[in-house]
Amino acid sequence: MKLTDLVALASFFSTLSILSIGGSNSVVPEMARHAVREQHWLTSNAFADVFAISQAAPGPSNLIVAMIGYKVAGIAGAVVAQAAMMVPAGLLMILVARVWQRTSASGWHIALERALGPIAVGLILASGCIIAENAGFSYRGYAAVSLCTLLFWRTKLNPLPVLAGAGFLGWTGLI
Repeated sequence: MKLTDLVALASFFSTLSILSIGGSNSVVPEMARHAVREQHWLTSNAFADVFAISQAAPGPSNLIVAMIGYKVAGIAGAVVAQAAMMVPAGLLMILVARVWQRTSASGWHIALERALGPIAVGLILASGCIIAENAGFSYRGYAAVSLCTLLFWRTKLNPLPVLAGAGFLGWTGLI
């Protein structure tokens, strides 16, 4: 573990923290670009694996941050990366919440609220595309994800059987 690695992790993830509109999954494309292409902390396949594990494991949705930090600088890296991802956004949220409550009826508040929804959805959609690309999806894989998304969006279907079925099809190589 080097001090420069810890500083790099803190600098990168604290910046991402402030940009993570809609949650940490909205900055996964930038996380992948930086961790895989710029810093070479992970390969693209390893990034996809780490993302999958972090989403399946219990805990915060940004567990991927700690896993990347661990890969770079062990336990200290995991702690620094996770703190850098959570503290700046948390402090910003506290400050913004005070203003947000006082201005809830103003026109700019309503306009900003309406604008942030599509931005968050777009960022999360970009994250899904990056993860699919790093996982080596085929066109059949994209079709399966699209079908599952439509099923979850338009029905009240329990996702577990659908995910189990999609997992089985992926395991058999059909998608």
